[in-house]
Amino acid sequence: MAPPEATVLAPVTTTADEFEAFIARPENADRRFELINGEIVEKMPTEKHSLVSGNAYFLIRAFVEPRGLGRVAFEVRRRVPEDNRNTFLPDVEFTSASRLQPIVERGPAYQMPDLIIEVQSPDDTIPDMRAKAAYYLQNGATLVWLVLTLKRMVMVLTATTEDILREEDTLDGGDVLPGFILPVKDLFAGT
Repeated sequence: MAPPEATVLAPVTTTADEFEAFIARPENADRRFELINGEIVEKMPTEKHSLVSGNAYFLIRAFVEPRGLGRVAFEVRRRVPEDNRNTFLPDVEFTSASRLQPIVERGPAYQMPDLIIEVQSPDDTIPDMRAKAAYYLQNGATLVWLVLTLKRMVMVLTATTEDILREEDTLDGGDVLPGFILPVKDLFAGT
């Protein structure tokens, strides 16, 4: 007897509004989620991820704040208004003073920051991280740093360039943060 034919169901696609309702549930209050191409994905950061993200946040904020250059933030939900299938949660970000909008107190922010830093968690693949970077750059970000914790490297991406920096190299803020320099090894301090 032949097996029954499999029925292929269309994948369930979640809209941004459905996603907002999902993350508002009490059982999801202390969890981190992103909506990626209509699929709800839980972020599972580790201690190493947190240390590297914290280093990036601290070092950039220490440069930005005394100079009044803008706002440095940590894990702000970002959504492009016309896109009902994606809501991302970048690890660290910087928005220049000239582009600042009022602080969002509820729901996602609808503007991409100038600089986005994504720190690799154990389940993050480089192709997935690159896809996020491309999305950010296509929707208003100017500079993206992908911090590859497993390889201890940083991929620096703009709309037209891509560089890979190793621990012995120095990261700079380019046109987004002129004058900012950071030894890549400092991102991994304590890890």
